[in-house]
Amino acid sequence: QVQLVESGGGQVQAGGSLGLSCAASLSSFETYNMGWFRRAPGKEREFVAAISGGSGRTKYADSMKGRLTISRDNAKNTVYLQMSSLKPEDTAVYYCAADAGRAISYPYSSAEAYDVWGQGTQVTVSS
Repeated sequence: QVQLVESGGGQVQAGGSLGLSCAASLSSFETYNMGWFRRAPGKEREFVAAISGGSGRTKYADSMKGRLTISRDNAKNTVYLQMSSLKPEDTAVYYCAADAGRAISYPYSSAEAYDVWGQGTQVTVSS
């Protein structure tokens, strides 16, 4: 059974940094496109960052560009999201997702491209 387990969430003050991890129980992990999304209270889920399988091409949400780094360690079946200069509006549950179809290596920003999701990890940024 494919599983994604996020960790690293917590509370941080505005201007601080936080790193999230997503451990995947996937064979051939290096071929999977991986994404991070978030859902803030009362808002719809939105794209944060993605990294493709293969070359590791990345894409970031415009609203957070410059404050994010997504990376992956294929030897550890783990994808990471490093966030800096956090703002109260970044408060949300952050979800890791995998594109198990992986027909094309691409950092998709659409949630519909991903078919395996983690349970999420809460990130709270206080002012």
